[in-house]
Amino acid sequence: QVQLVESGGGLVQAGGSLRLSCAVSGPTFSIYDMDWLRQAPGKEREFVARINWSTGYTRYSDSVKGRFTISRDNAKNTVSLQMNGLKPEDTAVYYCALYDSLGRYTKWGQGTQVTVSS
Repeated sequence: QVQLVESGGGLVQAGGSLRLSCAVSGPTFSIYDMDWLRQAPGKEREFVARINWSTGYTRYSDSVKGRFTISRDNAKNTVSLQMNGLKPEDTAVYYCALYDSLGRYTKWGQGTQVTVSS
């Protein structure tokens, strides 16, 4: 069974950068897409970015497009989220998750906190 473990969160000033990583363990042959999502206090969890495990095709939410970059390293079984130009409204717990071809989230990591100070 696939397990996901996020790392790389922390506290950063507005305008700064952070790089999140999601380590994938277990059988990866069945992975379709990998997503990053986030949940701010008092808000619903929202989609941030997606990458197809095989093709590398990416997709972003409008709120992060041009600032965040999702990438994968199939040899190391990791998916990363490079976050530049961070804003206080990016403050949230960030999760990586498996997204299957039927549009379902099938596995979640434990989350990593990102806090952006103004």
